[in-house]
Amino acid sequence: MELIELRELQPEPRPGRGRLERANALRISPARRPGPGAHPDPRLTAAPGAGHRFEPRRRGLHTWCDLCGDFVWGGGRKSLQCRHCSFTCHYRCRALVRLDCSGPPGAGDEDDGNEQVLEKDTNVDEPSEWEKTELDQAQVEQRIKEYNSQINSNLFMSLNKDGSYTGFIKVQLKLVRPVSVPATKRVPSLQAGRPHPQGVKRRTSFYLPKGTVKHLHILSHTRASEVIDALLRKFTVIDNPRKFALFERSEKDEQVYLRKLGDDEQPLRLRLLAGPSEKVLSFILKENETGEVNWDAFTLPELHNFLLILQREEEEHVRRLRHRYARCRQKMQEALATHTPG
Repeated sequence: MELIELRELQPEPRPGRGRLERANALRISPARRPGPGAHPDPRLTAAPGAGHRFEPRRRGLHTWCDLCGDFVWGGGRKSLQCRHCSFTCHYRCRALVRLDCSGPPGAGDEDDGNEQVLEKDTNVDEPSEWEKTELDQAQVEQRIKEYNSQINSNLFMSLNKDGSYTGFIKVQLKLVRPVSVPATKRVPSLQAGRPHPQGVKRRTSFYLPKGTVKHLHILSHTRASEVIDALLRKFTVIDNPRKFALFERSEKDEQVYLRKLGDDEQPLRLRLLAGPSEKVLSFILKENETGEVNWDAFTLPELHNFLLILQREEEEHVRRLRHRYARCRQKMQEALATHTPG
């Protein structure tokens, strides 16, 4: 299996620090899950979570519950979403929420708030013209040399004998909704340690710190979906990977654009084509809120389970409709019985 390295964002390298910086990279194998080595979110309490303003979810039809992790069907008819922090859950899970609201997006973070105004989600699956560029072996080698000559760190790209290449990409995690880890684990956090509270029976939810950034050392053929999987393993997140999406961010004419990457797109290839400039291209992990569901990405057992859920919901919906129409019919018949013809 392909290995992917993750590491904390490091300061700009100083002379003599290059080898040490690379040696400190954390290697993550898809077959292994590193244990979280940090502390619980202080907003996780034993009492019901405070500060939320839950409303019927209006955006999209399908999503995942941030509390129990199950797939939610039916949009606003089946799920609630906090007006401030976008915490999303089933109606039945509302009373079990133990995580305090994180507040409106950008609260206490002016930079985040300003950028929120600028960002424009293009929702365009089709890459731009420069991203469609095909390079032969000689062009790849030349691009790598140009790339390495332009960067101000030791995060170089390297050409392999088989024609592939390796390098680093930086991913900013801009998650509004919380993520979940196993309840028996301690929650990764960058904050000071506090006693570990009792969480939900199977899962423990927490908000990732704002501004979380990770560097990944990947291959040229590493796919966007594999990058998402690696990031989730880093934090021992057990939420379904389909809850998240990798976006490319670019700046043009004082406007920030976001484009959702397809599962099979290769981030390192895009990094090479764009060059090292973060304004031309950067990567962001966000919630997958486009409302689209890629059913091919689910396993057969999951699809069978979804069909059973749909069947039960359909039967319940039909039962309620029949009951309502039966009541209407009864009322009409009672009204007719009280009236004398003529």
